[in-house]
Amino acid sequence: MSWTEERVAQLRQLWGNGKSASEIAEILGGVSRNAVIGKAHRLELSGRPSPIKRKEDEEEEEVAAAAPAAVEAQPAPVEKVAAKPAPERKSGGATILNLTERMCKWPIGDPRDKDFHFCGKASHGNLPYCIEHAQIAYQPPGKRRDEDRAILRA
Repeated sequence: MSWTEERVAQLRQLWGNGKSASEIAEILGGVSRNAVIGKAHRLELSGRPSPIKRKEDEEEEEVAAAAPAAVEAQPAPVEKVAAKPAPERKSGGATILNLTERMCKWPIGDPRDKDFHFCGKASHGNLPYCIEHAQIAYQPPGKRRDEDRAILRA
C-alpha cells in the first residue's frame, strides 16, 4: 500500500481529531497500526500522551508522598576485643620432613621463610592440631566472625 496524497490528508485529519493509531489504521484499511505511527512520525505530526497511565508512575507518586525525612543514623559503638595470642612455641617445632600423623600440623610463620615450621606438639584425638590450635581452628561461625571484625577494626 502506498501513501497517496488523499490518504496522507485523511491521516492528518484523523490524527488531528485525536483518533488512535489503531483506529486510523482500521479506517484507512490495508495499513497497520505501526505503519500509521511511522508515517505520523515522518510527517512530524504532533505527539500525544499515551491514554494509558503507567503503573510505575502511580507507584512512584505513592512512594514519593509517603517517604519521611531522612534521619542520619549514628553507628553503634563497637567494643574492642583483644585477639587471643597465638600459643607460644614450647617445642622446637617440626619441619615438613619430620612431621608425623600424631603431631600438630598448625603452620607457624611464613612458608617462604627459612624458619617456617609446624607446631609439632601431640595432636588431640583424631584432629590434626594440638588442643590450643584446635581451639583456634574450630570455632562457632558467629564467634569467629565477631573476633575477626574486632581485629579488623583495631
